[in-house]
Amino acid sequence: MPKVRRSRKPPPDGWELIEPTLEELEQKMREAETEPHEGKRITESLWPIFKIHHQKTRYIYDLFYRRKAISRELYDYCLKEKIADGNLIAKWKKSGYENLCCLRCIQTRDTNFGTNCICRVPKSKLEEGRIVECVHCGCRGCSG
Repeated sequence: MPKVRRSRKPPPDGWELIEPTLEELEQKMREAETEPHEGKRITESLWPIFKIHHQKTRYIYDLFYRRKAISRELYDYCLKEKIADGNLIAKWKKSGYENLCCLRCIQTRDTNFGTNCICRVPKSKLEEGRIVECVHCGCRGCSG
């Protein structure tokens, strides 16, 4: 099984606790990258990759900020090695962005009218029975 990519610097203590989960997510990422995309829109073929990226980053975030199960040194190592997305974690720490699915959903330059993505609209503000799906990552509502 391929290892999670790392630099030559040895990982800090506690790495052996999170390594199996990160390797499993890395394997899922490889499968998502090689999955055939016939019959799908271009953006639709990227949705599983966004989902796994979010899952891996949320795993590191929860271990450090919620459960306090890993050290600051290991957390910084994961950010430096780009195992977790530091910019996404920075947004999760801000009020109103705790459930943000990806950074593309809050970039106004990617939309027609210079606003956030439709998945950022609260479900209570949408019409009843309407199924919302983000064009960028396939999210069905991350505003809470």
